[in-house]
Amino acid sequence: MQSAPSAQEAGSSADDPNGDAAGVPDADAPLAGDVEPCAHETADRIATGIVTVVPILALGVVVWQAWAELLRWHDFLVFAVMYVITGLGITVGFHRHFTHRAFQTSKPVRATLAVMGTMAVEGPITAWVADHRKHHAFSDAEGDPHSPHVDHGRGLRGALRGLAHAHVGWLFLHTQRANKARYAPDLIADSTIRFIDRTTLWWIALGLALPFGLGFALGGTLGTALTGLLWGGAVRMLLLHHVTYSINSLCHFFGRQRFETGDRSRNLLWLAPLSFGEAWHNNHHAFPTSAAHGMRRWERALDPSAHVIALLQRLGLVWDVVTISEERQLAKLAPAR
Repeated sequence: MQSAPSAQEAGSSADDPNGDAAGVPDADAPLAGDVEPCAHETADRIATGIVTVVPILALGVVVWQAWAELLRWHDFLVFAVMYVITGLGITVGFHRHFTHRAFQTSKPVRATLAVMGTMAVEGPITAWVADHRKHHAFSDAEGDPHSPHVDHGRGLRGALRGLAHAHVGWLFLHTQRANKARYAPDLIADSTIRFIDRTTLWWIALGLALPFGLGFALGGTLGTALTGLLWGGAVRMLLLHHVTYSINSLCHFFGRQRFETGDRSRNLLWLAPLSFGEAWHNNHHAFPTSAAHGMRRWERALDPSAHVIALLQRLGLVWDVVTISEERQLAKLAPAR
């Protein structure tokens, strides 16, 4: 497995979104080998459709549950527990550690983070990481798997088409999906990650069994177990998925651009708490390997993922955490408008 760069090495080039510090190969334009054909395209689209539609349909059950006064406090608790576990699995695990190598850690912690992220039902870890690295290599340009700004037309209609593509439409297409061998060779070489990839369905099942069991433990009946599954499974999945999708769509369309990045990434304050700090997206594109996406003190307060990484560092569970000096931040500020 490729070793992660040290904090000093990664920090020295973290402001280059196309360099190795971001976990992606150098490239000036997309190559033929960048895209990986989907062997089971129809099955993939069906599975994506089910994962997308079923949580929305579950909202009807939630409305009935509230109307029938069957909504209980432990439903919200199960939802919160599962949202935090799977959300941090994506932000701290899939994104900041596996994609961008913002810190190093042990094999047990890596495996735990990989499982937590896989339970979020956002796809196998290697495919997730490869697509995101390709996004950074060609952000808002040809080759970006989910840019809202490329080849969608002009005007309001083009903007809406672009937002729809970046939010969820790209999941049903395979024209720009990343070649895992090119964009995630380090994960392919990791036997633990290969195992978690092969057993993705088992971890998804675990992510549904946990809220079912927690609902039963808190309420003591099959009914509370089922409502635990509803809130900790379907409702949690619905919110977390669309928060993640919003980073791809809204955070490349709305908000403030504090740093000069060469793309259309934006910081979107109101989305930061729900996304565990991922909505400081322009900050992230400016310094991809930074463990913290909230750069200023008040931004850091709305970056729970950074606080979790800091806690793990204090406990000795992670090390070589990448930080960005104030001087480097000042050097990359966007011109005043």
